[in-house]
Amino acid sequence: MARSILITGCSSGIGRHCALGMARRGWRVFATARNEADLAALRGAGARYGLEAIYLDYADEASIEAALNSVLAATEGRLDALFNNGAYSQPGALEDLSSAVLRAQFDANFFGWHELTRQVIPVMRRQNTGRIVMNSSVLGLVALGFRGAYNASKFALEGYTDTLRIELAHTGIEVVAIEPGPIESRMTENAVAAFHRNVDIDASVHAAYYRRRLASMEKGGNTFGQLGPEAVLEVLIEACEAPNPATHYAVTRQTRIAAFGRRLLPRRLLHKAATRATN
Repeated sequence: MARSILITGCSSGIGRHCALGMARRGWRVFATARNEADLAALRGAGARYGLEAIYLDYADEASIEAALNSVLAATEGRLDALFNNGAYSQPGALEDLSSAVLRAQFDANFFGWHELTRQVIPVMRRQNTGRIVMNSSVLGLVALGFRGAYNASKFALEGYTDTLRIELAHTGIEVVAIEPGPIESRMTENAVAAFHRNVDIDASVHAAYYRRRLASMEKGGNTFGQLGPEAVLEVLIEACEAPNPATHYAVTRQTRIAAFGRRLLPRRLLHKAATRATN
C-alpha cells in the first residue's frame, strides 16, 4: 500500500505544490481546501497521480473530524504523515485588532491544527510510526511589527511543536517544524483582504503607515529573497522520508539569518533590527 499523507491548505502556494509533488513521488495524497472550486481544481490537476481532494476548514471542528474519517476509511485506518499547512496572515497593529479577529487568526493557524493533530496521534500510535510536520514561519522565530496576530500564532506553534516532540518521544512518531521565509504564494493577496475586512484604517493612529504598507502589498509586497514553493516541497520530502529527519528545517536565507540572530544577538539588538525591518 502506498504511503499516505494528509496535507491541509492546498488551494494554492505551498500546499498545492506539495500535494502535487508528493503525489508525483508515489505518495497517496489527501489534499484539503475550503472552497469547492479549489477542490475541483486539485482533483483535475492531481487526477493522473491519484490525488484525492477533501473539504476541511480549520475553524470548523466537524469538518476536521469528517475529513480525517474520510482519509482513514480510504486507507483502512492508516495515515503515514500529516502536513499541517493551511493558514493566513492578519495584518494590523495589535491595538487595532479586536479579540474576535485575534481569535479567528488562532482558530485557523493554531487551534484547528491542534484539533486535527490530536485526532491523528492515536492513529499513528497504533501504527508505532508516523510523521507530523508543521509549517511554521520565520515569524515564529523573530517578530515584526504590525503582524502581531500572525507572529503570535506562529510563536505558539513553535512551542507546541517542541512540546509535542518531547511527549511523543519513543512512540515512533517524528514531529518536525518547517520554517519558511518569503515563499511565492497568495499569502500577501489574502492578507490585504483580511486587512480591509478587519482593520478600521481611518480611525487608527497608524493610518499613514497602513496606507504606505497597503500600497506596497497591493503591488505584491517585498519579494526580496523569495523562493518558489518547491523549496518547501524539498524539505517536506526529507521530513517525511528521511530515517532520522531534523527537528527543524529553515527554508530561506531570511529564516536562517533569523535563527542565527535569535541564538547569538542580544535581545535588545535583535529588537532594533526588527524595528528597522518593520519600518
